[in-house]
Amino acid sequence: MPGIGPKLGVTLEKFTGRKLVDLLWHLPSGLIDRRYRPSLAEVESGRIATFEVEIIKHMPPPRRSLPYRVSCQNDTGFLTLVFFHAKGDWLKRALPLGEKRMISGRVDRFRDQLQMTHPDHMLTRAAFDALPVIEPVYPLTAGIAAKTLMKAVQAGLGAIPELPEWQDENWVASQDWMPWHAAMRAVHQPENGDALSPLHPARARLAYDELLAHQLTLALVRRQRRRAAGRSFPGPGALQARLTDMLPFALTGSQTAALGEIATDMSKPQRMLRLLQGDVGSGKTMVALIAMMQAVDNGAQAVLMAPTEILALQHAETIGPYLDELGIAWDVVIGRNQGKRRADALAKLADGTTRLAIGTHALFQSDIEFENLGMAVVDEQHRFGVQQRLALSDKGAGVDVLVMTATPIPRTLTLTAYGDMDVSRMTEKPPGRKPVDTRVMGYERYDDIVANLKNIINQGQQAYWVCPLVKESDASDLAAAEARHAALAEIYGTRVGLVHGQMKPAEKDAVMEKFQRGDLSVLVATTVIEVGVNVPKATVMIIEHAERFGLAQLHQLRGRVGRGAEKSSCILLYHGRLGDVAKRRLEVMRQTDDGFLISEEDLRLRGAGEVLGTRQSGLPNFRLADLEVHAELLPAVHDDVKLLLEVDATLENTRGKAIRTLLYLFQRDAAIRYLTSG
Repeated sequence: MPGIGPKLGVTLEKFTGRKLVDLLWHLPSGLIDRRYRPSLAEVESGRIATFEVEIIKHMPPPRRSLPYRVSCQNDTGFLTLVFFHAKGDWLKRALPLGEKRMISGRVDRFRDQLQMTHPDHMLTRAAFDALPVIEPVYPLTAGIAAKTLMKAVQAGLGAIPELPEWQDENWVASQDWMPWHAAMRAVHQPENGDALSPLHPARARLAYDELLAHQLTLALVRRQRRRAAGRSFPGPGALQARLTDMLPFALTGSQTAALGEIATDMSKPQRMLRLLQGDVGSGKTMVALIAMMQAVDNGAQAVLMAPTEILALQHAETIGPYLDELGIAWDVVIGRNQGKRRADALAKLADGTTRLAIGTHALFQSDIEFENLGMAVVDEQHRFGVQQRLALSDKGAGVDVLVMTATPIPRTLTLTAYGDMDVSRMTEKPPGRKPVDTRVMGYERYDDIVANLKNIINQGQQAYWVCPLVKESDASDLAAAEARHAALAEIYGTRVGLVHGQMKPAEKDAVMEKFQRGDLSVLVATTVIEVGVNVPKATVMIIEHAERFGLAQLHQLRGRVGRGAEKSSCILLYHGRLGDVAKRRLEVMRQTDDGFLISEEDLRLRGAGEVLGTRQSGLPNFRLADLEVHAELLPAVHDDVKLLLEVDATLENTRGKAIRTLLYLFQRDAAIRYLTSG
């Protein structure tokens, strides 16, 4: 690429990616319009403006710490150009005394003097006239100048070939979209501010391209997985029937439906890959246990994997008694088990003595072997990467995989993040779960809330107090967990514990165990207690600065209480005046405890990236598509993928071959490999 040497090339590769197409996927976030050319006397302060001026005086600074100034004029007034850390020789060559230059940049006033600090352009008229009057502005990183990046992108635009149209022509016409090549030019050479909108036809067209490439890849991967040899576990079996009879409650309709879908998958010769979405307290663990019995009934081993040791031990506590009564040998495999304990556990997994293992990522380790692993259940899917999930399923031949999440995900995002899986949604709560009384209170009620903790402690109940930060910060007015812990410990002493994400896992687990045992009455925490922890005597959840949390997160936190026989409450404590979005969020929490409804509202209020926390959720990080805006394109994308694979499953016809180009453009080479391997 012109102007990109080895050093800059490395920086650019880290920032945008190593291919030309990566550079072109880096879209402008703003634009500079150089059509504003007022007189110096009438220019508006703060705007980007362009003038032709004569250079009348250079004023080098007496000290290096002061700016270099250059005085200019034209018929309408005077302008001072200001440069910090400038090289005088270079400026004298760029701005020769007595000559005219086109100067463009942001204008402001300093002590009634008109000035421009570090102009964007200082060129002869001929050189300036060669520039676009509207310039795109790109997100930057350290080591890359705006002009350099813009020049590279414009050179890249000139290098891209015309490619055959991969979209259905009638669809493109109905959407009033332009061909791909024209769309690429339109996004990088915007004519006005509208061209920056994700809804602009050029951007919408490219977003559809990216979504189509992504969804088609997922469909091809899914098809390939289904073809891959799996194992058939016919069911239901005797163990499942005995376990269901043992339960002290009847299964909900949602649990029964999910079990039916899982049982059907497991009885087929293909591998199962199913996502079980269930709201807080919907009974997913019991569904997983009954499902694992289908594998054990057929002579195979099963594993249940949790994201933390404390959750693995909690699962063991919940399901261990049932396994003991059924006479099934089980074990817990976690990092803290070392020496002889670990060696014995591994030997029993390898020789098949242990039929069901409960553990953490320790189960991935290379020295762990199973005699006959048939089913893997992964709890809290978003805490694990796809690679980890696959590593676990590779511990056996054709392992059926069930992944569970207690984070209800809006339907549009489920399709996007988990398109390679079949999905079961559990919307009912088991009978006996009491609704949590949710109240919204201003910080002025703080003293009343603290005083009321005394009653809770005296009744033998427990409370969570959640804060968004660990330490007090000069840059923030948020309550910090450490400061809140200190304040409450002054009143309630050693009955108050503290847990946060910066603690070592062993320290965190030790505090959580003390809280579970009842040795602590109040647990001050950051959001590390969000998922899975079960303390039936915890009846109060106080969330400080509730206005700063997302809806799904608030819902997860509220789900930590209401798990025992006592009535539970959740206090959403806010500081200062509430904005409209925060007000709506807290209102929704007061009105409903339906996690799926809450997730849809969260998507509406915050957008896809924030709802799932893109980085950790498995949600793809799109370059061109914005799920918040382009979600309405997804149904059309799904229909298109379905039609494509029905009409031309190997992508061999004219459109199919063009679609292969699209997959290569978005570097979905794995999809092409699946095609060529049949």
